[in-house]
Amino acid sequence: MKGIIFVIDGMGDRPMKELGDKTPLESARTPSMDKMVKEGITGIMDTIRPGVRPGSDTAHLTLLGYDPYEVYTGRGPFEAAGVNVDVKPGDIAFRCNFSTADDNMIITDRRAGRINKDTDKLTETLNQMKIDDNVEIIFKESDAHRGVLVLRGEGLSDKISDADPKHEGNKPKIVKALDNSEEAKYTADIVNQFVNKSYEMLKNHPVNIERIKEGENPANIVLPRGVGAVPHVEPFEEKYGLKGVCVAETGLIKGIAKIAGMDIINIPGATGGIDTDIDSVHKHIIDTVKSDKYDFILVNVDGADEAGHDGDIFGKRDFIEKVDNIMKDLSEMDDIVLFVTADHSTPVSVMDHTGDPVPVFMKAPGLRVDDITEYGERQAAKGGLCRIRGSDVMYIIRDLMNVVTKFGA
Repeated sequence: MKGIIFVIDGMGDRPMKELGDKTPLESARTPSMDKMVKEGITGIMDTIRPGVRPGSDTAHLTLLGYDPYEVYTGRGPFEAAGVNVDVKPGDIAFRCNFSTADDNMIITDRRAGRINKDTDKLTETLNQMKIDDNVEIIFKESDAHRGVLVLRGEGLSDKISDADPKHEGNKPKIVKALDNSEEAKYTADIVNQFVNKSYEMLKNHPVNIERIKEGENPANIVLPRGVGAVPHVEPFEEKYGLKGVCVAETGLIKGIAKIAGMDIINIPGATGGIDTDIDSVHKHIIDTVKSDKYDFILVNVDGADEAGHDGDIFGKRDFIEKVDNIMKDLSEMDDIVLFVTADHSTPVSVMDHTGDPVPVFMKAPGLRVDDITEYGERQAAKGGLCRIRGSDVMYIIRDLMNVVTKFGA
């Protein structure tokens, strides 16, 4: 038996009048998932606990059985590990956006038109930056408009605020120390200088001059956020006795898996958006599931979350249908324990994560099948799995894989 957690990132939603009072999932045509729902068991899940708005990072840590309140220091270290930066204890890491600023340093586009090429050339320039002889600056581009910043040196702290203003029309926030330590004050000053110097170094970069000529927003400033110190995480294989692998599109999810000691499958053509190469995603998922090398697979497909953040009702619905198409092969497999879920809800009406529970279903031999026949938020709430938490998932999966030892006599 092979265990699989298949995360359709941000899939959970709320009813929309534009969809006849249905959610994007309820409105979508999902014959493959509906087939598995009929043959399986459904429920709803609070990824962390009821009412908590999970990040994708804390949600995935919880799904893998790690307590985010113990191991989560911030998103940055996971993003950095996910793009193959060799993070070390003591490093301070940030997730970053390439963004667009006007001449007055007002942020006009936090994602620089979702730039998807030539960020490696911008990265090459940024890595020439010098601020302090005692601090090494390591920058690496990730997928689309994303990147990571790692500060390496003595006397640094992760007890600082973000530079990202979160909304267009504002200047970058002044990064501040969150405690009275000299280390925090020093680190905040380094990051403020980094933001200002990124604008100076990128505003006239050839890549951005060309983007402006083509009517595209320049990626002329970098906004760090999600600061964290590199955490210690018990290796997945030691924790469960299972050889694990991650098939995901984004650096964040790959980074979580990597820090947990899991192998990573990179997907050519994957963007993390609704424009991802879904055929390539499909091929790499199925090839990995069929491989004899792994006992457990974490899958993450990200486009529904992006559509939720963008307020794209029909884009989210249509992307869910694409994901359903690539799940047909899984629906025909008998030797797997498959847990399908979202990591959190990203309602189109909110354009951000919420604490709404997410719909889940399981496919595995020997289940106590319930009478639910369609996959959706409200139908799942009636299912036999009832209401669970994300911390329950690895227990349930391993029990159905018959790899859990008895507790007690």
